[in-house]
Amino acid sequence: MSANTGSRFTELVQVMATLLGPGGCPWDREQTIASLRPYLIEECFELVDAIDREDAENHREELGDLLFQIVFQSALRSQEGAFDIDDVACDIAEKLRHRHPHVFGDASAEDAEEVLSRWEEIKLAEKKAKGVHQQHLLDSVPAALPALSRAQKISSKVARVGFDWDTAEDCLSKVREEADEIEQALGVGHQSQIAEEIGDLLFASTSLARKLGLDASTCLAAANRKFEARFAKVEDRLSERGSSPKESNLVEMENIWDEIKGLAQPPACKS
Repeated sequence: MSANTGSRFTELVQVMATLLGPGGCPWDREQTIASLRPYLIEECFELVDAIDREDAENHREELGDLLFQIVFQSALRSQEGAFDIDDVACDIAEKLRHRHPHVFGDASAEDAEEVLSRWEEIKLAEKKAKGVHQQHLLDSVPAALPALSRAQKISSKVARVGFDWDTAEDCLSKVREEADEIEQALGVGHQSQIAEEIGDLLFASTSLARKLGLDASTCLAAANRKFEARFAKVEDRLSERGSSPKESNLVEMENIWDEIKGLAQPPACKS
């Protein structure tokens, strides 16, 4: 980083103040924290999409859009007299210093696992100091997280207190066990039981991904992109034959799929 890194941030804050000020933008001035919520979520997903596509230029743009949301919401809170963007920056800087005593204090940490363990201990102590008493370990996992991400977060938290399989092979055995239970549920035919067993399989799969140092959500996103790209090629091949998926049949499409699959490379999904 150069000595001037961050100097343009003030310009963004001033632009936001102009938009919300007298003679500013009517749309911006009508917004509330609640009305901005869907835009915040959308920007987060667009940012993740840029990361997944390894598109640096779009990544930069989407980071800007997300940063604008942070400045926007901070400006609205400032109008209420609650806090401003400087308070936000100050709070996170102080939090990072406090949670990294091995960098900013006298403590030491041998590896990343020890850092994470200490982070959780400090975070819990901070909540107690604020009068927030966490009754259960998983109370801090945000309920609004996408289900797959939340599953891996849950799995990671309990693993840090020793509730975990010893090896990735043990996790894989659990995945196979859950798949077998789906097969048994299919034999019974109860939809609720089938749904429950599929959920167990997905949860076990996230634990396997974590044990292998992978992010399950990233792996699934890569699988989605791979499937979309391959199916688009199937459609293109059929179009060359004057056909389409609706006019084709499963055997023809599977043959084309296998041809395309033979040329494809597996996607990376490291976290």
